[in-house]
Amino acid sequence: MNGRIPVAVLGATGAVGQRFVQLLAGHPWFQVVAATGSERSAGKRYREAARWILPGSPPDDVASLEVLPTRPEVVEARVVFSALDAAVADEAELAFREAGKIVVSNAKSHRWDPDVPLVIPEINPEHLELVRLQLRRYGGAIVTNPNCTTIGLCLALEPLRRRFGLKRLLVTSLQALSGAGYPGVPSLDVLDNVLPEISGEEEKVENEPKKIFGQLRGETIELVDLPISAQCNRVASRDGHLLSVSVELSNEATLQAVREAFRQFKSPLAELGLPSAPIEPVVLTEEFARPQPLLDRDLAGGMAVTVGRLKPCAVLHFRFVALVHNTIRGAAGGTILIAELLRARGLI
Repeated sequence: MNGRIPVAVLGATGAVGQRFVQLLAGHPWFQVVAATGSERSAGKRYREAARWILPGSPPDDVASLEVLPTRPEVVEARVVFSALDAAVADEAELAFREAGKIVVSNAKSHRWDPDVPLVIPEINPEHLELVRLQLRRYGGAIVTNPNCTTIGLCLALEPLRRRFGLKRLLVTSLQALSGAGYPGVPSLDVLDNVLPEISGEEEKVENEPKKIFGQLRGETIELVDLPISAQCNRVASRDGHLLSVSVELSNEATLQAVREAFRQFKSPLAELGLPSAPIEPVVLTEEFARPQPLLDRDLAGGMAVTVGRLKPCAVLHFRFVALVHNTIRGAAGGTILIAELLRARGLI
């Protein structure tokens, strides 16, 4: 193991599971020793069970693993990354927690459980104290990664929240096809088209920031009062969610002060040396017609959010466009960063 922590990936053959496997290959702190899948995949070698949809091939050390059923008694690793569909994660993640595992999940199933933290490491690391509460109660714990669009939105807002406070906002998303998993949206539905509804997405974007930006009070998180109106659309790009945001701040600010808030925002995690943490998690660009998914989604290995087209807003205070890589920062990469923070805080 070379001193690395053994980990498992639940739902490893799906689109997000594959991204976990890719990003964990050669990770300095974690090593994948187990991969689980559906009953249909169980018993096969990973290279046979996973229809690999990412560039290259599955890492050799995982490709040779036998895919296990998603049951805690057959997974020896204590730390597990969950890429499970919500229908499976609802019960499976609770079973892994009861078995003493620490589940770091990308699934939506337990984001609103009162003792489960919903974490973006640069924003609300103190919420991880709820892990200690769970360990006492259950022997294991669940930590959740927010929705991919929520992550991009909250990170883009964080420099403004810290400096000026947030009062209300409007957001319209143009979301990539990979956010629908694989095979995702039928080609005849989305080619030459935009789909102006994504089931459940707007509710997540409107509500999850209230928990993320909320205050930990003892053993509960006090939700913040932040009205958000979201409209979510599916577009024919492969990766990268683009968000058009208009925001009203709690305190007055000039355009120059807002620019400086973005430019001066650095990762509060920098001194921890987390392998996946970008030094600049939010990058402001002044380039024309940027950010664009094709050109900007891979900034900082896909872990940074790019903000551009910052202007005064005629309705609220300011408007901007933000881009997040939905399967890296918005899914597997953001979840791995949570696990790195757990390790740095001595929780795993």
